Amino acid sequence: MAAQPVYHQGWKLDDVSWDLFDPARVDLTMLAAVKAAALVEYNAPDYVTYLKRVFWNSGNDMLESIEQWGAEESQHGRALGRWAEIADPGFKLEESFARFRKGYVPAHFADQEALGSVRGSRRGEMIARCVVESGTSSYYSAMRDATEEPVLKEIAGRIAADEYRHYKLFYDTLHKQDEPDLPFWRKVWVAVMRVRESDDDELAYAYYCANIPPDEEAAKPYDRALYSRLATKAGMTSYRQQHIQKLVQMVAKVVGANPHGPLANWGGALLWRVMQRKAAAAA
Repeated sequence: MAAQPVYHQGWKLDDVSWDLFDPARVDLTMLAAVKAAALVEYNAPDYVTYLKRVFWNSGNDMLESIEQWGAEESQHGRALGRWAEIADPGFKLEESFARFRKGYVPAHFADQEALGSVRGSRRGEMIARCVVESGTSSYYSAMRDATEEPVLKEIAGRIAADEYRHYKLFYDTLHKQDEPDLPFWRKVWVAVMRVRESDDDELAYAYYCANIPPDEEAAKPYDRALYSRLATKAGMTSYRQQHIQKLVQMVAKVVGANPHGPLANWGGALLWRVMQRKAAAAA
């Protein structure tokens, strides 16, 4: 496998080689997945508001780190959205995002007065965030390796590098907390619960808003089960076993297990089989 370019933090949309776009290399299934991912990434300001409530008294450095993280996540959405608009001129990021924002408001985002984490502690929150960043880092690495379209390959590579840095930010933040450490079983529980949340409405509804035009809503109303299946089908096409193993290793590390030990190896093999079954069921 050829060496991947090294992408550093602080890149801008103008740094992307947009002039290399090749319409003949656009995969329509991956395009549908990119549109949905653009909406989820672009929705970072809600997560920033929530995390700033969790760390409300942690000092300016922490709050500024959260703001920087959110700005980079939003840029991911803009980059993916711009690519999708080039690949499909009928797609409009801002219009699709407005529909998504109107219909998807998690309860802990809606309560603007609540302080603290829905995970029960800041340590729990950081474990959950590391799980998410593990997933996104592996997902965009898989997208980078699967696509033959050069601009999407570059964007996915840039995002994957950012997401790995975000994992490190939250991992380091986890270990800076003065709260008592969580027992191993509790860490695993938080991680598993966060993984299960990936089956909620967020990605399914993002897929719907990104891929079903407003004038087709009456004929094609939102059906969570259907659009969850379609989102799964679109997203799973990029993955290879090495991406899943890396994901599991990152999660194992954050819960305190050996990322290269038997538990992580078994977990990676199991998750790969589960994802293959889900992909087959979604086909």
